[in-house]
Amino acid sequence: MPIAQMKEVPSKRQSVGEAEWKARLELAAAYRLVAHFGWTHLINNHITLRVPGTSDQFLINPYGMLYEQISASDLIKIDINGNMLEESPYEVNEAGFIIHSAIHMSRMDLHCVIHTHTAAGQAVSALDCGLLPLNQGSLRFYNRVGYHDHEGISRELDERERIVKDLGNHKVLILRNHGLLTAGVNVAEAFNLMYHLEKSCQTQMMVMASNSPYSMAPPEICEKGAQQFHRGNRPLGQRDWPALMKLVEKNYPDFSE
Repeated sequence: MPIAQMKEVPSKRQSVGEAEWKARLELAAAYRLVAHFGWTHLINNHITLRVPGTSDQFLINPYGMLYEQISASDLIKIDINGNMLEESPYEVNEAGFIIHSAIHMSRMDLHCVIHTHTAAGQAVSALDCGLLPLNQGSLRFYNRVGYHDHEGISRELDERERIVKDLGNHKVLILRNHGLLTAGVNVAEAFNLMYHLEKSCQTQMMVMASNSPYSMAPPEICEKGAQQFHRGNRPLGQRDWPALMKLVEKNYPDFSE
């Protein structure tokens, strides 16, 4: 039986505008970074980004490529229902876009959505207590996380209403018995939130696995810490992102193809 070959995708550098190409580069970088930090789930899950200057067009990964293989030209432009707006040798996992589309449709302030199925994220998603404020880093999420009950694989359109309701005015959603989701005004913020959410989940599971007593700061200190992280409502991660882009450029230069 012949070994399956990767499908070649022609470069889109000359066929899209400057703003879209920049968006493609940042989104491709985000895919490489998620792989770099070990948060992938084979070819599954998505990171989506609204196409600049549009309200109903988005970039998404081709269904069949690993995150570490995705380049700017590989990304596929789709509409709010997951329909492909351009040709590609790959398909789009429309069912997987339901969660993303719910947020993109309802929160015009959020342009990038990241969803993961990490071991630590899935573990915390199964805990009745949810995410706990166990350390300084996790305080950024104190009272700023939504929870959505598991409804099976997200293939029913009416689930989008409940996802939106459960997210509320937050930028972080824990999908119970499922995984993690972050959304941001740009790729930098969504990635920053996911980085610290994942680390908080890892830390929590380590603390719980120790079987030792643990403590948490009182509610007023937790809230103070959260406000310090979100002071001025400035998007998080803007200082980190240029350094992260340099990491991708150095270690994964084909992301820009």
